[in-house]
Amino acid sequence: MAALLFISFILLLLLGVPVAFSIAISALLVLMKGDVQLLMIVQRMFTAADSFSLIAVPFFILAGDLMSKGTVSKVLVEFAEACLGMIKGGLSIVSVLAGMFFAAISGSGAATTAAVGATLIPELKKRGYDEGRSAALIAAAGTIGVVIPPSVPMVLYAVIAEVSVNTLFKNGFVPGVLMGLILIIISLYEAKKFNYPRGTRFSIKNVIKTFFKAIWGILMPVIILGGIFSGYFTPSEAADVAVIYAVLVSVFLYRDLGPKELFNLMKGSAKTSAVIMIIISCSGPFSWVLANWKIPEAISGAVLGVSSNPYIIMFLIAITVLIAGVFMETSSAIIILTPVFLPLIKAMGISLIHFGIVFVVGIAIGMITPPVAINLFVASGITGLPIEKIAKAVIPYLFGLIVVFFLILYVPMLVPGLM
Repeated sequence: MAALLFISFILLLLLGVPVAFSIAISALLVLMKGDVQLLMIVQRMFTAADSFSLIAVPFFILAGDLMSKGTVSKVLVEFAEACLGMIKGGLSIVSVLAGMFFAAISGSGAATTAAVGATLIPELKKRGYDEGRSAALIAAAGTIGVVIPPSVPMVLYAVIAEVSVNTLFKNGFVPGVLMGLILIIISLYEAKKFNYPRGTRFSIKNVIKTFFKAIWGILMPVIILGGIFSGYFTPSEAADVAVIYAVLVSVFLYRDLGPKELFNLMKGSAKTSAVIMIIISCSGPFSWVLANWKIPEAISGAVLGVSSNPYIIMFLIAITVLIAGVFMETSSAIIILTPVFLPLIKAMGISLIHFGIVFVVGIAIGMITPPVAINLFVASGITGLPIEKIAKAVIPYLFGLIVVFFLILYVPMLVPGLM
């Protein structure tokens, strides 16, 4: 049954069948062979989507779109440049910091790349930075979008693994900051190597001026994450608050979104949310098949038969996660692979929170590894550069992020909530 499930799933993907339908059809084939009533498909699809925590997904997506499409991204970048633009290659640092900040707003790698890229790439090009390397840096910084909370993949993992969303969010900061630091270090090396220019001269007056222009954008993650961690509202309620705040800021304060733009944004966010929810629903029968035929337990037993050393097992899982990120979209990989890995992780006594952080970071790296490199495609769309050129320029950042990934994997103290 395991062979039928996974082989049919892979073949359907290779044939170009959408991920959601590939999941559902492969589960259907197993159920038909196993002589199970097909009504099970419908029941499990509804059950999979019936979770209060999943309310956070469409609302965080909408909030991120609202904040990234308007003036907020521009004023935040202006503030960051006022603080750091005087350093040689300072605009590269601004790119990474802007990516980290938008990570705390959008919860999406693609949205972070689009918001920062649309604002900064033209400016980087105008100031003499290599356009391909600039696009690669911003695409790499976009991976932090799903690591620093709020994070849509973390919500999905928490629902499937039945762990606390709050705890996952609290443990996402340090890995996200480490990812940002390694990107800054590499970008400064490249700035020196290619003799990138300095930016505007530092001025306290300019810092204060840009800070007050950006204050409403800066307050958003403070309100949302502060509310979650202080216990004033749950992550799902925080997502609702985020949307209301984003609408107020974009429509009434910055006044950069009219009724037509707001409607189009909501329509786009609804499409993105619908794709994720369809995948979640179709994963219900898939997960039931895995559980009913004890496939994850069989995989766990086979892997433990190879070695019982947790470091070796975690290395094998890490490689699997990185490979999955190359070929699968982030949400799909989380939804499909989490039920497969959980019995093995539990058998080794590894913290589900630690594994969740490792999983999300590993899958995030897939956003800049072709062929399914969504951040590279977004950067390519902004610049008009061929994907191959950006993919070549992103290699140093890719290796830097992989180093951070293995540090998080083997040094649990980097996930402070585990201490």
